[in-house]
Amino acid sequence: MSEEATAVAEYSAETKEMGDKIAEMTLKQAKELSDYLKDVHGIEPAAGGGAVVMAGGGAGADGGGAAEAEKTEFDVVLTSFGDKKLNVVKVVKNITGASLMEAKKMVEGVPATLKEGVSKEDAEKVKTEVEEAGGSVELK
Repeated sequence: MSEEATAVAEYSAETKEMGDKIAEMTLKQAKELSDYLKDVHGIEPAAGGGAVVMAGGGAGADGGGAAEAEKTEFDVVLTSFGDKKLNVVKVVKNITGASLMEAKKMVEGVPATLKEGVSKEDAEKVKTEVEEAGGSVELK
């Protein structure tokens, strides 16, 4: 098992060089790198400051995935009820605990937030339920 741990800890010379350069950056240089990544490559750091900027720079082309991984709370927003409005109303009623009339108003008034600040797992579960009923959902 120690061989596996050693293998994981080994990095290419290129990665070490890039990591060392990033770690030695001044705040001004980190800000400049952040601006460059945003303007040229469309990579935006997550909220949090310089340390996140440097982590985003080290992630390279996968910077967007790193920012996504940090998000822990999601809002589930109904964007459409499709052609099966009654089925979607029933699912929305069960998910939100609203009355049938309140659920109908939410569905007819899309976009409507069904859940706020839920985990990714819970958000995906709600999304699946709504989509199975014929509606469309966005996770924000």
